[in-house]
Amino acid sequence: MPADFKQHAQQVFDAQKANFLAGTTRDHDFKIAQLKKLRSAILEHKERIYVAMEHDLGRDREGVDLGEINPVLHEIDFSIENLSKWEAEEQVPSAGPSDDTENSIKREGYGVSYIVVPFNYPVQLFAGPLIGAIIGGNTAIIKPSEATPETSKVIEDIVSATFESNYIHVFQGAREENEFLLSLPFDLIFFTGSPQVGKIVMAAAARHLTPVILELGGKSPAIIMEDADLDSTVEELVFARMLNSGQTCVAPDYLYVHEKVKDALVGKLKKAVAERYSQAGNNGKIITQRQFDVLEQMLARTDGTIVFRGESDRERRHFGPAIVDNVGFEDSLMEVELFAPIYPVLTFNDASEVAQTVNRYHPKPLAAYVFSADIENAKRLLDEIPAGDVGVNAMMLHVFNPHLPFGGVGTSGLGQYHGKYSYEAFTHPKSYRVRQLRG
Repeated sequence: MPADFKQHAQQVFDAQKANFLAGTTRDHDFKIAQLKKLRSAILEHKERIYVAMEHDLGRDREGVDLGEINPVLHEIDFSIENLSKWEAEEQVPSAGPSDDTENSIKREGYGVSYIVVPFNYPVQLFAGPLIGAIIGGNTAIIKPSEATPETSKVIEDIVSATFESNYIHVFQGAREENEFLLSLPFDLIFFTGSPQVGKIVMAAAARHLTPVILELGGKSPAIIMEDADLDSTVEELVFARMLNSGQTCVAPDYLYVHEKVKDALVGKLKKAVAERYSQAGNNGKIITQRQFDVLEQMLARTDGTIVFRGESDRERRHFGPAIVDNVGFEDSLMEVELFAPIYPVLTFNDASEVAQTVNRYHPKPLAAYVFSADIENAKRLLDEIPAGDVGVNAMMLHVFNPHLPFGGVGTSGLGQYHGKYSYEAFTHPKSYRVRQLRG
């Protein structure tokens, strides 16, 4: 940690607190202007984002547009279009017929927010929460991931070129810097990352009774029923698991397949992955060589049968995709969220036991998916699995719909955001009761 880090961080925090209390950040026109500035800055740095993300994560331009830039631009435009409606004071009835007061609810920003950004979608997951902070009328301190140094530098440059530090500021750093920042009395903390670190963040927030939003993860199941359309199911599985080399929190972490269609599904999946991703380098990079080694060790310990393995290149962090059949819930591949292009395949023969099994071994995932021709039956099954979000014959892209709340439950997260839900996440409802005085 740089010698002057603590002093500088305290100064920025104090300046942001004073700025928030001055009221400037809560003005509607000010918020709209800041959203437009953010939009312009991201577009101005677009080429640098492409280069940085190829270096850090092996992402191509199309993947960066799909997963990073376009969702942010859409979220900004959606917020600009709807902010006036979200900010409108809500009139509510009084307590009873004899109460002559006027009652209403207005939402109010928290103050100084702290946004901790993960490595896997660094642009989307710095800008998405930042949009919430802006429209809520807050200030923000942002810490990008040290695991994506090139992209984190671009994020810092975007912010420093666009905003004053007493409004929005980026601090680089790793564990020590984060620990100090967490010691400050923030008014709201927004963290995206693992459940293990989420517990640390929540414990730190408790010291100041600071509210938190935790976007975590977990082992999200893809449940394939015997009446599923296997061709379309495989297309969804290949897209969802191979994007960003599997390092996506809402990607399917394991396949739970009816025994009647398991062999056919595995055959089709093997063919599709082999045709598109056999060679090293065409599915992005694992974040570090250390994590590469962890994944290799998990594969080495599996009791399942590796029926397909693509080429790997440890030096370049290209991890070959793997399909592993005959996996059990006690397997090494089922211990933690994989965050890798690995498909563990588990089998069931009694659909009535699926929800109970999922809930027993990996409860409350961030997402749960069912593939079936019987939509109502699929929805009934998902109703039995507590989860952050769910999908029937579709995966992942719900996170790009600003009309839907996105967030986990239990060990997969706390709180939701996107669209109106970002505005609500970064504000609290303030009740007004007013009696008109009569002379």
